[in-house]
Amino acid sequence: MTQELVVLVTTPGNELAERIADALVQERLAACVNIVGQIKSIYRWEGEITRDSESLMLIKTTGARYSELESRIRELHTYSNPEIIALRIEQGATAYLNWVVDSTQ
Repeated sequence: MTQELVVLVTTPGNELAERIADALVQERLAACVNIVGQIKSIYRWEGEITRDSESLMLIKTTGARYSELESRIRELHTYSNPEIIALRIEQGATAYLNWVVDSTQ
């Protein structure tokens, strides 16, 4: 088991996703952010079923940086309750995981 994480965050589009990604990488809160555009999200919000086109961010970071990363996403995001879900990386290429750690220090 490693200390590295993949954090999933949805945004209303690529423009906001890119702005958040730039800040996270610039501030060394994330090593890398992949942006997957045009996903369809179906969810219940305020009692109604909602369908939206969104972008999905796949953020690579460490457990040590997670708290700061979450706070920064909340500062930059336009949603009042953004999806921010962290998944622990159980295994991965050692060189890549070392790069994630180095890039977030």
